Formats: sequence, structure tokens, C-alpha cells
Amino acid sequence: MNTTLCENIDWVGYVDWTVRDFHSYNTRRGATYNAYLVRDEKTALIDTVKGPFAEELLANVSALTEPSSVEYVVCNHAEPDHAGALPRVMAAFPRATLLCNKKCATTLSQHFDTSSWKIQLVTTGDTISLGRRTLQFINTPMVHWPESMFTYVAQEKLLFSMDAFGQHYTSSARFDDEVPTATVLEESKSYYATIVMPYGKQVAKTLDAAGQFDIDMIAPSHGVIWRSHVAEIIEAYRDWSVCRPGPKVSVIYDTMWDSTGRMARAIHAGASLPGVEANLIHIRRSDLTRIATEIIDTAAVAFGSPTLNGGMMPAAGAVLTYLKGLRPSGKAGFAFGSFGWMKGGPDSINEYLDKMKWEIVREPLTAQYSPKPKVLEECRAAGEALGNLARELAGA
Repeated sequence: MNTTLCENIDWVGYVDWTVRDFHSYNTRRGATYNAYLVRDEKTALIDTVKGPFAEELLANVSALTEPSSVEYVVCNHAEPDHAGALPRVMAAFPRATLLCNKKCATTLSQHFDTSSWKIQLVTTGDTISLGRRTLQFINTPMVHWPESMFTYVAQEKLLFSMDAFGQHYTSSARFDDEVPTATVLEESKSYYATIVMPYGKQVAKTLDAAGQFDIDMIAPSHGVIWRSHVAEIIEAYRDWSVCRPGPKVSVIYDTMWDSTGRMARAIHAGASLPGVEANLIHIRRSDLTRIATEIIDTAAVAFGSPTLNGGMMPAAGAVLTYLKGLRPSGKAGFAFGSFGWMKGGPDSINEYLDKMKWEIVREPLTAQYSPKPKVLEECRAAGEALGNLARELAGA
């Protein structure tokens, strides 16, 4: 496995092949916790790994240098999947000074006993010379925690980007040109949708700030390192930061006796126009990660549930609660669903769509018990209108 980014800069992290859940993110392809060792006149470790894998990190470092030679440890982000190994690392590197910003130092002190650590605070524009190379720091608040930070090595045009530009993706390869490009871009999209999407405005500001640097390589804290598709991932982030819509409709639904399912299929059939990507997603046969990923570039959404106990189905409520927190912007759509002796499911959905500030294009589309042919025809017409709207919003 090639772990060398450039001369004397190496990946020393851990590949977690078997993890399948990351605080409700479905990591179907596992995850990596990336750390990097920069060897110069002075040696610096950029980030650490999740706590249980500290010994693997130390073994990787020891294979390249004596632990006693490490003078700096950079903490770009205090979340435990990157900083969890810090107590073991700081104990193993007796000469090391921890470099982080003020908010990061405060956060770390709330996770660990940092009283014996040598800590040097850095902020945007500060530099640390390692010899031939220099570390430069850029605060990136809320991408995706308040203390987040980038580290840049100008001499190599190399950006250590913390969680930005990452993916939950495992491979025996470490670089973007050693894996299928479409797959790693899709995993990057899922990662952005489920972790970074709420902070689109901050991402846009960060991209503008990073634009002042020449970047030939991006080394994130998760997944593969970007060296051949840097422009593509940066452009993708620009699109995702504003939830730029494509000509795409997502029909998302749960169903009990397939009444709402029949309505969903009719809406989907109507939306399946030439040039429109129309997705049909049964909530309990999918997962939150896939739904969030589809939503990010969806222009128009039909969201359905039958009525249960005066409200929507529990799984539908879970999806909407999740999406409300992720705050995907610029969407249009409507609610639909069936009911029996009591209404409520589609109306509950409508309230969520309104709270998310989506454009509600019509009143909830409903059917009592099994949908009659007239209702299914209305569903098809509503779907066709949604497909045309998606093309309009996408400028197609």
C-alpha cells in the first residue's frame, strides 16, 4: 500500500474495514481515520485517530521515525474520531507541543485531562516552520465544529482539510486515482449530505478563503487523498454548499396497506419525464444516509405517509426530523398519503415541509382508504407537474 503523499510526508492512520454505523450514518463501505506525518528538520503529526486505534497509529509513526523526535502534534478538529488517541499520543511523544486554536484547546480540555500537555495556540495566518516546510493554519468554524481548522503546507501545495472533502470509504489504496472515481465522489456526496450540509454558508466562506492557496493535493481526515481530482471535488463542494438542484424528483414514502404506496408509484410515473431523474424511495427499505444523499441535489420532493394515530408513520417522522436538522435548502414539493377514519398523516408532513422553508406547491394530496382511479390520476398529474418544476428549477 502506497502511503507517501510526497517526500517525507506519509499517511499513518487507520483503516476501519468493519464499522457500519457512524452516529446514524450508514458506513456501508467502512471508514478511515487519517493522520499524517511530516518529517523535516522538525517532525509534525497532523491529527490522530479514534481512541481504540491509538496503538496502530503509534506503530505507523514508529516505522518512520522515533516517537521522541516528534516535536509537534496538530489537532485540526477535536471530535473523538480524530482526537481520541491524543492522550496516548501526547504521552508517547514527550517532546511534542500540541498546536490547535483556542476553541479546540477548550474542547479538548472538556474531553481529556490536558493539564500536563504543552499547548501552543494558533489562528488564521499563523505559521510554524519545520525547516524546509512551513505549516500554515486557517480557522474554519462550523465546518463542521466551532473549533475546526485547516493546515496548509505551501511548499507542497498540500491542504490537510480535516473533515472537509472526506468520505467514509475503505480501500487498500490511499489516493483518489487508485479507486473508482464515480464511487468515491458518491461517497463524498453522502458524507457532505449527512455531516456537512447544515453548514453550507460556512462551507462557501471556507472555499473562498481556501481559494487564496495553490492546492495540488487535499488530505482529508476520512477516506482517500485527492491528488488527481482536486478541481472536481472543490467544484462539487461549491454545488453542494448551495444544494444546487438538478432536474431531479424524489418521491419518498412509507405505507401501511399499500394505499400510499400506490399513490407514490403514480406520482413517480407522472414525474418520470424525459430529462428528469425520478427516484422512488420506500423509507423502511432504504436508510437515512441514502435519503439525505438523494435530497441534496433534488429539485422537487413528494413526501408521503398514511395516517397512524392521528399523525404520520414513525419512520417518516424520523426522516423528516433528520432532514430538518440537515437543513437542505431550495426544495419544492408537497405531502401526500392515505387515511382511514382519521386524517393527519399528510398534514403532519406538510407542517415539516413548511418548517424547513421548502416551497409547498399544493395542498396535501390525500385518499381515504384505497385510492380510487380519479385520485391516482390526480397523483400522476401532480407528479408530472413536479417533474416540470424540477426541470425549471434546474434550468434544464
